[in-house]
Amino acid sequence: MKFTIYGSGCAKCKQLTANAEEAAKALGLDYEVEKVTDVNDIIDAGIMRTPALAVDGEIAVEGKVASADDIKKLLG
Repeated sequence: MKFTIYGSGCAKCKQLTANAEEAAKALGLDYEVEKVTDVNDIIDAGIMRTPALAVDGEIAVEGKVASADDIKKLLG
């Protein structure tokens, strides 16, 4: 499973990354994390608001920091 975090690297982006990792670990999933910070790459991905999280290329969260529980529900 691949998580892609879109954002500038701000505190909210870091929290979203931590929550995604916590959710994956709680579900016992193998995962990798990619961070996309380049504004043009974020726009090319169709992201309008950061932070955003894509799971295996599908945008799952945009414009907010989802909790680990919310991400678990998305993954489960």
